[in-house]
Parts: sequence; C-alpha cells; structure tokens
Amino acid sequence: MTSPHDQVVQLLDAFGSPHASAAESLCDRHPPEAVAFTVVEADLTARDVTFGELADASARVAAALADLGVGRGDRVATLMGKSAELVVAILAIWRLGAVQVPLFTAFAPASVAARVSANGTKVVVCDPAQRAKLDAVPVVAEGAVRVVTTGVASGDDLEFRDLLRSRPWREPAAVGGRGALIELFTSGTTGAPKAVPVPLRAVASMRIYQEYGLDHRASDVFWNAADPGWAYGLYYAIIGPLALGHRALLLRGSFSPELTWSVLAEFGVTNFAAAPTVYRALRGAPVPDGLRLRCLSSAGEPLTRDVLEWAAEVLGVPVLDHYGQTELGMVAANAWHPGLYADPRPGSMGRPLPGWRLDVLRSDADEPARDGEPGRLAVDVEGSPLMWFTGYGNAAAGAPGNRFASGGRWYLTGDTASRDADGRLSFGSRDDDVILMAGYRIDPSEVESVLMEHGAVDEAAVVGVPDELRGEVLIACVVLRPGTPESDELVADLQRLVKTRYAAHAYPRRVHFIPRLPRTPSGKVQRFLLRREHGTAGPSSTTAESSSTTAKRSTS
Repeated sequence: MTSPHDQVVQLLDAFGSPHASAAESLCDRHPPEAVAFTVVEADLTARDVTFGELADASARVAAALADLGVGRGDRVATLMGKSAELVVAILAIWRLGAVQVPLFTAFAPASVAARVSANGTKVVVCDPAQRAKLDAVPVVAEGAVRVVTTGVASGDDLEFRDLLRSRPWREPAAVGGRGALIELFTSGTTGAPKAVPVPLRAVASMRIYQEYGLDHRASDVFWNAADPGWAYGLYYAIIGPLALGHRALLLRGSFSPELTWSVLAEFGVTNFAAAPTVYRALRGAPVPDGLRLRCLSSAGEPLTRDVLEWAAEVLGVPVLDHYGQTELGMVAANAWHPGLYADPRPGSMGRPLPGWRLDVLRSDADEPARDGEPGRLAVDVEGSPLMWFTGYGNAAAGAPGNRFASGGRWYLTGDTASRDADGRLSFGSRDDDVILMAGYRIDPSEVESVLMEHGAVDEAAVVGVPDELRGEVLIACVVLRPGTPESDELVADLQRLVKTRYAAHAYPRRVHFIPRLPRTPSGKVQRFLLRREHGTAGPSSTTAESSSTTAKRSTS
C-alpha cells in the first residue's frame, strides 16, 4: 500500500507536471464505461453519467466555445446548479486551457455583474432560471460576453444542446501544473471580493483530502451536498471525485431536510459530507429506516456538541470535523481513512492532512505558540508541499495579498486556534471580520456597501451573531440620515435591498437604528462593541431603547 507521503509525491508529479492536462487527468484517463456521477432529480429519479459520455460531450462543447473565441487563459463563467451540464461545461472549459469562473446561484444580479465584469469573461453558461440576472451585466448587454443557456434560448443567446452538435475538439490543452483552472472569488475583510486563481497542481491536494480526509472508496455511494458555486462543493463534490475516478451523487434541486433524508435512504448513501447547518436542519425531520451511512463529514464552520451527540446517538456514526479555506482547500481533518483515523475529540478539527504542516503562532510574534495557547493558525509554507496559493488574482502586480508573513514563510489563515500535545488543532475564532453563515464566508463590507445605497442610510456596519441553525447570521447597525423616521417598513426595505443587490442568503436578520457607529480614534468601526451589544438574532429592532443603549456603549 502506498504511504501518504509517497502518494503526495506521486500526485504532485502527475498534476504538477509541465505537460499536465486537466481534461486528461480528470476525465479521459478513466475507463469510459465507468460511472462518474449519478444525477438525482427532486422526484428521486436518476441517471448515471459515464466518463465516456463526459469526454465526448465536453469535447463537443469545447469546440463550440472555441468557435466563440475562447482560448487558453480566457475566462468562462458558470452560473449553474448541480447537473451533468455543469460538469460537461467545466471539462469543456479546461479542454481549451481556459479558466472557469464559478458563480453562486444565490447571488443577486449586482454580485453576478461585479464578478463577470472584473476579469474579462468571454462567455457565461447559465441555467434558464439564472438568465435574468445577466441583464444587469453591461458587458452582456453590449454583446462583449456571449451567453449560453441550458434551456430554450432567446435573442442572441445560444443553447447548450446546440453546442453538443459540434465536432469534438482535438487534443485537450496541457496547461501544466501552474496553469490556472479556476478563478473563484472569495469575500475578504476589505474592498472588493478577491479572485483566487486555482492551478492544476492544486488538484493533488484535493485528491489527498478526498482519499484520506473523506475516505472516498470505489465501493462508496458518495454525496457531498455543498453547492459548486463555492469552494467545498466545487473542489470536493466535483473535482475530488473526478480525480479519484469514483462515482458521486449530484442532486438537482433546492435543499430541504426531507429531500436530503430521502436521497440518503433511497440511494443507500454511505459517505456524506455537508456543512453543519445541514446536520442541524436534519435533526428537525424524521430519520428514515434503511440508512447505510459509514462516514459523515462536516466543513465550513466548527461543529457544535449537540450535533455530535445527536449523530452518535441517533445515526450511530460520528460527524467528523474538517477545516480548510478557498485559498487552500481542506488542510486539516479528523480523517476517516483507516491509516489516519483517531477517535474524534469534541471541538477539535483534527490534525494536518498529508502534504500539509500547520502551526499556531503567537499573537505577538511569528513563532509557534505553546501547546494549549491560543494563537494565529498558519500554514508552514516550506513544510507544506501541497501548498498552491501564491496570491490573489486581482491584487497589485506581484503582490501576494496580506496573508503571508516572515518573508513568505507563513500563510496566515485569518483564524485563531490552539494545538494540544497530540498535535490536534481546535478552532478558536476568526481574527478578521468575515461572517461565517451556513458554511459561506460573507464579507461585511459588501453588505454595508449595498445598505449605503439606500437614500435613508448615512452609515452602516454589519456583524455576525450566533444562530442555532446557521452558525452565524448577519445583523446590521444603521445610522439614518437626519430627519429620517425609524420604521418596520424601512427595516423590510433594507433587507429586501440586500437580497436583490447582493445575495438572497446574506440579508441582515436584525436591523438596529443607532445614533452613531463606535469607532477607534483612527476611525475604524469597533465591530466587537456592536457584537457585544447586539449579540442576538431575534426579530428586527427599531426601538429607541436599543439605539440609546448602543449610543452609551459607543462613547464609553
């Protein structure tokens, strides 16, 4: 049996080679008759899609995209849910050496427009239900970006099924290990969303997590329920299974606890991965008979003890906590692989995965903290052969962003943690202002910018507060323009504005109208004071009492 260390070396040789091709490595090399995905509909009907079908369909779509002017290094966005068409589109993009730009289907039109316009996108492939969002994209309206829909097209749009009639594209492009596959935008603590370029060599790390963290076996019925518009779903519901060559489920349809239980039971899922919010929601629906669960994994936010206890008692299988980021993929886990498995400890996210070395740095120096001492969670770049992130794509030329320290020796995750004597890591908190809701990272500055568009708003600050189901939800503290009355109608208007201008899932559940925002002498908003004062997520508040209390705190 190959050791984890040797596996890391072999995978880096394969995916890091100057001659590596994504389409070849992730699709064409697998037996054409092998099933790659089982696509499940909301009514539980399903169809298998083989690697041979993916290879043929993606080669045809690649040829059609080339006729639209797409070539190596060009950006092609996908505004799509989980489907066979999504996988075909992604593989077609990579056959040309082009770069996929994933777009989350819950984004509002303005958020879609910002990402499509930011990087010279040439084509957008979208589902029919998402098409209207592109009307807000100037480069689409001007004809600079072509649109392909997976349903009936109108105007100058093309239909995906027509692309499938093209003659297959010739040899897939070899972009090499450092060639970009994906440009995935992530929220940061300041400014516009950051573009994370994902090179082909990153697939080596994704494969390691799929094999060792998740223990995805050929005999498994594997299902990662995360959305492919975000890193965990794209990396480990699609790319990881393709890299392994093992079948995975893709569910077309919106989430509900009842549907999730039905899929788990009907298809005999043995290996399931999802965010903690999914497990919390599942607790509220009846558990069906006939489950075959072997592994349960969680990522996106720390698990709470109640979920752990429920899974062990009701399902007879523990939920194991894993840790990662868009910029890294998954790097630490309570691993399921028999060679790495250890009884999980509540609150621990496990140990670094093969190919990664993580440490906890002191808060006041770039050196390791003592066991048990809280500090800054960091990646030891020199000791992590799987490290692939080098900087944000839309940063200043040559600038790696603000994540690296000590001349590049350490990559700072922005999270705090501690390490015990056995090397297990426990998540502490974030040392930035990013809000983590239902596994999604939300930049408060993006929501604040939308709130500031309202004519009644003078200033706004957004923070995250604990929520039993979602982990965190947003609350907004708003300073109104002089003479503007507070009202429930205004609260609803602000919430609706965020839903339509940013994203439906990211609206503030509670709105506080306050006299002024608490700030440091240098003018920075003291979000910790807002969290301390308004650390609940109950009904929206417009009361004078809450405003008065915040005013006292802000001047103390």
